[in-house]
Amino acid sequence: MIAKREMTCIACPMGCRMNVWRDETGKVQVENHTCKRGVTYGVQEFENPMRTVTSLVRIQSGMRSVCAVKTKSVVPKAKIPEILEIIRTVKAVAPVAIGQVVAADIAGTGVDLVATANMAGETETSGDAAP
Repeated sequence: MIAKREMTCIACPMGCRMNVWRDETGKVQVENHTCKRGVTYGVQEFENPMRTVTSLVRIQSGMRSVCAVKTKSVVPKAKIPEILEIIRTVKAVAPVAIGQVVAADIAGTGVDLVATANMAGETETSGDAAP
């Protein structure tokens, strides 16, 4: 018997409840999708799920002690625990600008970790800094 995975598609607002499985020939099959994007999403999610990681990194000499960060693009879901371990060790030095690379090629994924907020230094002022 071929095991099917049920998943909710997030490729469009429809939120189709799809069944995805690998058939006897090795091809990934997707059923109960409404659009082509559902097939693409179902195959990708079944074979190699990808995610964007968001977190916080510690900041030295900043108006706050942490700064929000995210991966610049999606990374393999299996790499998330390793990425989070690395993030726990990262310390950025203020000032930090939105989009600034905080950690390059995180966990060997080829994807950079970037700041998603501006962070002023202790002596600077910024719209993001706490009074």
